[in-house]
Amino acid sequence: MTDYARDGIPAMLMRGGTSRGAYFLKDDLPADVATRDRILLEVMGSPDPTQIDGVGGGHPLRSKVAIVSKSAEPGIDVDYLFLQVGVDTPTVVDTQTCGNIIAAVGPFAVERGLVPAANDTTAVRIRLVNTGDVAVETFATPGGRPSYEGDAAIDGVPGTAAPIEIEMERAKPPLPTGQVVDELDGHKVTLVDAGMPVVLLRGDEFGVDGDESPAELEAKPGLHDALERIRLAAGPLFGLGDVSDQTVPKMALLSAPRADGAISTRIFIPHRVHQSIGVLMAASIAEGVKTPGTVGHDLARLPADGPVRIEHPSGTFTVSPVVIRTARKLFDGRIYPRSH
Repeated sequence: MTDYARDGIPAMLMRGGTSRGAYFLKDDLPADVATRDRILLEVMGSPDPTQIDGVGGGHPLRSKVAIVSKSAEPGIDVDYLFLQVGVDTPTVVDTQTCGNIIAAVGPFAVERGLVPAANDTTAVRIRLVNTGDVAVETFATPGGRPSYEGDAAIDGVPGTAAPIEIEMERAKPPLPTGQVVDELDGHKVTLVDAGMPVVLLRGDEFGVDGDESPAELEAKPGLHDALERIRLAAGPLFGLGDVSDQTVPKMALLSAPRADGAISTRIFIPHRVHQSIGVLMAASIAEGVKTPGTVGHDLARLPADGPVRIEHPSGTFTVSPVVIRTARKLFDGRIYPRSH
């Protein structure tokens, strides 16, 4: 029987987009899901708001796990399962995926030998196990190894790194109810899922201007409770059932653009406010506001053609058919859960 606390588990700590997480090969973790989840809680240091006894960063954006394996699906290179590990709660949730953490999945797959590197650039087809969608990642592999050095910059991350191109192939229509507007708890909302289930709401209905910091919104009396009532009502409409213990759908408060973007966003994910925006959240919001009649369409300053720029607390995110993200390998070695 494997003694994970004594022998450790091979793992790589990586930044993917504006998130950070622990990346594992599926075969290196226990096959039993309950045992796996217990170990991941211990690895991340949960439940504890500081995660001081693990590698989590005390925030949902830094308490994430990617489990990667060779895919048996024809035309797919690797399978990617995303797990959101609770910070101060003992939860491991698989009901959503993460479009930031996925940025490092392709390089990780090459690092671990699941996919052979091509000469200068490598393309990896990734099945998102959580949603069934497919992503194609293209990135530099000079000398047969992923390169993390480059001149691509993304808002929310200091410095520059090698660009990673991500193109999504979606498996379902974006409006789950077939309606551009639904009414929940007395508010008009648009439910949209172009890779991430998101509820679109007008910020001004909740006293939000669109230029507040995450900390200001988290401290705003009554705001979280009002959004949570809507979120719980939206869950079944997305086909998610009871979402009281889930991290989806996300709640997007929309305002007219404050700078040069198309729309301003402040997103509850769902209990903390995102410090920037996730790739798939941005794709869902862009898909929503581009559709006439939806919540936010009349607020948006949409380009006549081309990419849609989504404003967020750290800057802007450009949504186009091919999204540019960056990633970086931070640590490679063995990780040790607590001993029992």
